[in-house]
Amino acid sequence: MEIGVPKETKDREFRVGLTPASVRALSDRGHRVFVEIGAGVGSGLADRDYEAAGATLVADAAEVWNRELVVKVKEPLPHEYGYLRGQLVFTYFHFAASRELTEAVLQSGITAIAYETVRSADGRLPLLAPMSAIAGRLSVQFGAHFLEKTQGGSGVLLGGVPGVRPGRVVVLGGGVVGTEAVRIAVGLGARVQVFDVNVDRLTCLERLFGSRIETRYSSAAAIESAVPDADLLVGAVLVLGRRPPVLVSRGLVEKMQPGAVIVDVAVDQGGCVETLRPTSHTAPTYTEAGVVHYGVPNMPGAVPYTATQALNNSTLPYVLRLADRGVAALECDRALSEGVNIRDGKIVHPEVRAVFADLA
Repeated sequence: MEIGVPKETKDREFRVGLTPASVRALSDRGHRVFVEIGAGVGSGLADRDYEAAGATLVADAAEVWNRELVVKVKEPLPHEYGYLRGQLVFTYFHFAASRELTEAVLQSGITAIAYETVRSADGRLPLLAPMSAIAGRLSVQFGAHFLEKTQGGSGVLLGGVPGVRPGRVVVLGGGVVGTEAVRIAVGLGARVQVFDVNVDRLTCLERLFGSRIETRYSSAAAIESAVPDADLLVGAVLVLGRRPPVLVSRGLVEKMQPGAVIVDVAVDQGGCVETLRPTSHTAPTYTEAGVVHYGVPNMPGAVPYTATQALNNSTLPYVLRLADRGVAALECDRALSEGVNIRDGKIVHPEVRAVFADLA
């Protein structure tokens, strides 16, 4: 099979769909991989490394896209819609956050396989998990940075110092993102509250972190009591294939302390904070109601070496199956079939179809 790896074009997105090691694994099976020149540079992967692994370097993006299978990291952007012409495209799509993208893909005839909905037999999301872990850790790292007074924050040090209280961190969601956010917040010495509707998950978090955190069942009343005192609020809510519910209203944001920070990792699916809108790595924050809002939807792009390696560790087995079997892999591999969101001009994933019922 011929496989294309385009250079990412989202703002400061330095990750790349395949590493040289992944290219070599594909080449060893007789597949041809076409990599856009410079695609891996941001992740510390030189063009010569791709050539040594067996890739063909291509200067023209259109030529890279004109392959049976395209493997990338982020969703196609409007200027790339013209490249969508019936091929298999394997990437993060997050359709629920963009009607425009959904309509463009429906019209293109491609088979859209979304990393974020590939699901194993035990219910895990193996291709979402590594980036969720990174985003969860970064959420507190970035939150701590933007709490600095010079960044527009309140000037609170999350860990505090002897005689001065530590910062208060509220995490909404106890999944992969939430767990990793808690891990870093606890490591910094912050006072942490984590909310979830799954009591078993809260029990697991209590076992992991003990008395260093406070676990709370997620209800409107509980959230309303905690958010106003938060120095850092982390949105870590995931609803597979859908936009998450808005858990924090504008009115509640207005009750937060001036200079508090919100980092909503769920922004790539629409976000769980009413006042939060997508930003970019170039302009990551804005202030509304006196609160600093961070809404970068591709957070792991800030640490591309780590993120690219972690992503490839998880995606390569699935890429190999697609390359070896083509569309037939979608019929015999349950996890990959769960990843198919749009095919033959129709929305086939039930959760995405529920979001865009009028397009189904």
